[in-house]
Amino acid sequence: MPNLKSSCKRALLSEKRRLRNKNYLSTVSTLMKKTLLAMLEKDEKTISNLISITYSKIDKAVQKGIIQLNKGNSKKSKLAIELKNTRQPQTIHQKTLN
Repeated sequence: MPNLKSSCKRALLSEKRRLRNKNYLSTVSTLMKKTLLAMLEKDEKTISNLISITYSKIDKAVQKGIIQLNKGNSKKSKLAIELKNTRQPQTIHQKTLN
C-alpha cells in the first residue's frame, strides 16, 4: 500500500489505465474474431466493413501505445492473408480463430 499521497494517486491512475487498455485490447480481439467468422461465411459486405473497423482500431491501439507497432502490423497482416485466402478457393485455417 502506498504511503505518500502522490504514490496513491499513481496507483489509482495506473489501475485505471490498465483497465482501459484491457478493454481496448478486448475490443480489438473481438473485432478480429468477428471478421474471421465473416470470412468463413463469405459475406463480402460485412467483411469489408469489419476489416475497415478492425484496421482502424488496431492502428489507434498502436498510436495510443497499447500495443507495439510490430504486433499491430502482425495482426493486420494475419487478417490480410485470411482475406486473400477467402477470395481464393481455399479454406480458412481453423487455428487462426483460436
